[in-house]
Amino acid sequence: MIYKATGNLRAIQIPLGHTKIENTVRYLGVDIEDALELAEHTEI
Repeated sequence: MIYKATGNLRAIQIPLGHTKIENTVRYLGVDIEDALELAEHTEI
């Protein structure tokens, strides 16, 4: 729900305890290209 509301992968990565954004992408089942583009626009 957080991802759908914000499109922010980092907002999901932290609570899940994922050290790599790729793990979060795989967990969510998001297309990798879309996820990487979103990650580039996300403040870390």
